[in-house]
Amino acid sequence: MSFKDKTLLITGGTGSFGNAVLKRFLNTDIKEIRIFSRDEKKQDDMRHALQNPKVKFYIGNVRDKRSVDNAMRGVDYIFHAAALKQVPSCEFFPVEAVNTNVLGTQNVLDSAVEFGVKNVVVLSTDKAAYPINAMGISKAMMEKVAIAKARSLGDNPETIISCTRYGNVMASRGSVIPLFIDQMKAGKDLTITDSNMTRFMMTLDDAVDLVLYAFQHGKSGDLFVQKAPAATIEVLAQSLIELYNSGSKIRIIGTRHGEKLYETLVTREEMAKAEDMGNYYRIPCDTRDLNYDKYFVEGQEEIAETEDYHSHNTVRLDIEGMKNLLFKLDIVRETLPK
Repeated sequence: MSFKDKTLLITGGTGSFGNAVLKRFLNTDIKEIRIFSRDEKKQDDMRHALQNPKVKFYIGNVRDKRSVDNAMRGVDYIFHAAALKQVPSCEFFPVEAVNTNVLGTQNVLDSAVEFGVKNVVVLSTDKAAYPINAMGISKAMMEKVAIAKARSLGDNPETIISCTRYGNVMASRGSVIPLFIDQMKAGKDLTITDSNMTRFMMTLDDAVDLVLYAFQHGKSGDLFVQKAPAATIEVLAQSLIELYNSGSKIRIIGTRHGEKLYETLVTREEMAKAEDMGNYYRIPCDTRDLNYDKYFVEGQEEIAETEDYHSHNTVRLDIEGMKNLLFKLDIVRETLPK
């Protein structure tokens, strides 16, 4: 599927993901990229930095369907990245997470269908699998909203809706790598919550690749997951200390509110029906309606025999492997001591 002469809308487009997509697409034959977000300062910064007539900016909030509709006319494709994604802030203001992540997604999908958008990819997170915090719960509900909307459109819909779920995106806004770099620069200890805590490690390029894979291969209602390596937070911190030749020490501060020891990308229930696509898993939509017996009286034996895919049982990076991955990050290459 080509982007030639097409219009792409990125909700939450001023974030890390939106910037990575722009980097990928600006020099292609795409006609227009629309950035939709509520932060006028970030939009203004992006506009001044880009100075590119292909990029159009729309101030609005996914919670307000009229502002979404205003950005939707003439759009061919959507990458829906707008979200509240900070675990602590969602934990203390869970209704805000619901309003943006769940109801906001419903607004985007309703608008996309009404305006005849051809393809929508909804971005989710590993925290949506077996969620224990408000952010993960709201993202899990977001996935359910997207899949239910896709199912309601029937076979061969005009608008294809698929989801992607990915793990920790390294050096994205609010993530731990910029914090560790700042702590080292200030000569402080690197604070980690639990030395055995593992996280999937993905670059922003990996995240864009996953969304493009879903866009190109997704059937309506599909959920795509990219296989990814993981590392303990201690290995991540030690790798940065060695890369930067820092004298900082590692200090354990204890698990924070709403944190998991490890993250799950695919639940065992999903693994039972997942299709292995090589570098990705495709989890197809359940197309049955409420009139099926398994919901009430039957089960599936294979689910009981399947293990979920999580950051404790995927490929584990050692310090050298982690350093090689870190060196792909702009923030690391730009701030390493010469």
